[in-house]
Amino acid sequence: MPGRSAAVPVTRRAPEALGPRGARVAILDDYQGAAGRLADWESLSGQAEVVTFHDHLADPDRVAARLADFEAVVAMRERTPFPRGLLVRLPRLRLLVTTGMRNASIDLQAAADLGVTVCGTAGLPYPTAELAWGLILALARRIPQEDQATRQGRWQETVGVGLNGKTLGVLGLGTLGTRVARIGRAFEMTVLAWSQNLTRERAAEVGATLVPKDELLSRADVVSIHLVLSQRTRGLVGARELGLMKRGALLVNTSRGPIVDEAALVDALRAGRLAGAGLDVFDEEPLPLDHPFRRLPNTVITPHLGYVTEETYRIFYGDAAEDIVAFAKGSPVRVLTESLSPGRWLPAGVAAGQG
Repeated sequence: MPGRSAAVPVTRRAPEALGPRGARVAILDDYQGAAGRLADWESLSGQAEVVTFHDHLADPDRVAARLADFEAVVAMRERTPFPRGLLVRLPRLRLLVTTGMRNASIDLQAAADLGVTVCGTAGLPYPTAELAWGLILALARRIPQEDQATRQGRWQETVGVGLNGKTLGVLGLGTLGTRVARIGRAFEMTVLAWSQNLTRERAAEVGATLVPKDELLSRADVVSIHLVLSQRTRGLVGARELGLMKRGALLVNTSRGPIVDEAALVDALRAGRLAGAGLDVFDEEPLPLDHPFRRLPNTVITPHLGYVTEETYRIFYGDAAEDIVAFAKGSPVRVLTESLSPGRWLPAGVAAGQG
């Protein structure tokens, strides 16, 4: 598997902080060039040199070469995985900051074994739920198609569908799923919910009804996914599950791409068994240029924008700068360990490139 280097001897690094001067900090995958203006990096003046990278590297060899001279790295969500095989190739690395307080693409046990401190940041609970509803509305009212038609001089080419009185199925009723369910109620939709450990009482608190997963899929006009990617949820919605959905139903995924079998979804969309899919997440990110999702007329696709708001980024990068300052002073904050998120680590092939 790419990035795995089991034969490389493991040497635990000295737990010293970054030191008073000369440390280098890499900020990865800053696609929009937003990091510099959304945090107080001047707080690191005299302690570290901050280098921002706007492109994404998928090849572990290129990542290792790029980061070889850095003592600290700021990773944006799961865009760049840090498995053991990569971490052992970064001998200067002392601090790895991930935006958010959970990152399935960082091997926390390997980081601990190697003496690399991993810290997180706070975030916001609502942006992804808002985007999910943006995708639902875009699909239901054919907004992208009508936008393009109007720009090209045409007028009213499609007939959309309303949401009032329809059924919303929410897979996963955690923080994000709860927000999506409550908005569904505001549209006067019937809300069904399922997750493995969900109780009827918890579902009722947000105006939803707990039903078995297969029943949810067969009854819902709109299915929205809000589950954490794990070995248990990978491929949870496959060809069989898609076959249970109503003809003309809509599927929205703002969680993680591998929860849905992409090949099966492409087949369902091509055959017209589903009316459309709104997708913010994919098996491989950035989405390959030749991917069928780019060409299917019944998809609305966005480049993993769920958390990408100015408000979120101010928290992400602001907290990242605080993490670095605190570590340099010898008192790290928001430290992540395997014991805080047991079993969350996924192999690079499962979690790579998400974000």
